[in-house]
Amino acid sequence: MEDTIAAVATAYGEGGIGIIRISGENSLSILKEVFDPAADNKEITSRRMTYGKIIDKDADQIIDEVLAVYMKGPKTYTAEDVVEINCHGSMVSLRKTLALVLRKGARLAEPGEFTKRAFLNGRLDLSQAEAVIDVIKAKTDKSFDVALSQLEGTLSTKISEIRARLLDLLVDITVNIDYPDEDIEYITYEKLEKNISSIGEMIEKLLSTASTGRMIREGIRVAIVGKPNVGKSSLMNGLLKETRAIVTEVPGTTRDTIEEAISIRNIPVYLVDTAGIRETDDMVEKIGIEKSKEAFNNSDFVIFILDGSVPLSQEDREIAEYLKTRKSLVLINKSDLTQAFTHDEVKEMIPDAKIIETSFIMGEGINEIEEFIEEMVYGGEIVQSESLMVNNVRHIELLNKGRDSLRDALNMAQMKEALDFIEIDVKNAYEFLGEIIGETVSDDIIDEVFARFCLGK
Repeated sequence: MEDTIAAVATAYGEGGIGIIRISGENSLSILKEVFDPAADNKEITSRRMTYGKIIDKDADQIIDEVLAVYMKGPKTYTAEDVVEINCHGSMVSLRKTLALVLRKGARLAEPGEFTKRAFLNGRLDLSQAEAVIDVIKAKTDKSFDVALSQLEGTLSTKISEIRARLLDLLVDITVNIDYPDEDIEYITYEKLEKNISSIGEMIEKLLSTASTGRMIREGIRVAIVGKPNVGKSSLMNGLLKETRAIVTEVPGTTRDTIEEAISIRNIPVYLVDTAGIRETDDMVEKIGIEKSKEAFNNSDFVIFILDGSVPLSQEDREIAEYLKTRKSLVLINKSDLTQAFTHDEVKEMIPDAKIIETSFIMGEGINEIEEFIEEMVYGGEIVQSESLMVNNVRHIELLNKGRDSLRDALNMAQMKEALDFIEIDVKNAYEFLGEIIGETVSDDIIDEVFARFCLGK
């Protein structure tokens, strides 16, 4: 924390601009060592962009023309003195400027160290710091909104509210244990049960958003399966709104899995178009079929396509056997042609599957498929304005631990056990929730969280 750190804060590669970020008590002095303002007045004013040149005085060499800004702490991203040097977006300029800054006394920042300093200096709590990387990696408007909401502190506020309730409960329990003969309000087991249940419901409400939050953050993997030439590639092209997969009347055209990322109604979806599953002597096609089975096993749910114009085949039935234990959507394709089987026959094979009739050649059924995916993610309760969602695996695990501790406390309260035992579980719940926002977290976990960040952030 005593070092002044520096790193490239923008993505590597050519661009209009590239930024070197410096943070620490020597930021301004290092800037003065490497930067020559163009104005007659060489004074550098806080929070004022200044035009000038980066100069290596030892080599008497101009490195780049830049705009530089000095921001005095604590009202900065890291709550320390910060300098940002806006260079031309050339890898050579950025490399030379950063090397010069490091020579003048800064050290190269570790991944996530700027945000780590913001956390350690109290500008962000741990859940807000983790939201920074979610904002950077957001794939859709919705995932960006959820991440930005957490960065602004919506989750932190809710966790702090629950912990305040737990703290009040702990105070009541502790006072009754330590000062039973004093003139204080006696806490009854009925009151304990009511308070513990109420706090548990608050945690349950947060956990109820976890499945949707995870899918919005990480996306869902959807495998498209079926025998050859039923329309798998046509479906993928229809959802992508472009021609990505080759479509022909020749069975076995798709020899390998084709994966594409797409946003469907603000949900990140990874579509995997698989090779048709069938018996074949073609070695290349066999490899593709094995990859199809692997994609099938790794998917969140499966879209199974049937050719509605021909009777159900043995191959269809064999694929259907795989789907009996999987979340699946069945598409009866080619609905513009005379249908050779009924929905009831499909239900006999896969009783729990949702069935949609489609005709990809006519563009029919795509909207219904998108509606199914949206409903599956939001669980039928589609609230687009709701941005308080738990989407971080670490947070979900800690909320589960907190809920379990409160369940144990509630069971003991119902059995009229000693307050000392109930106090332990309530305190555990308080500690687990504290880990989410960094109030009770260990150094190892802090290091692990920030190791996932990129350099410069």
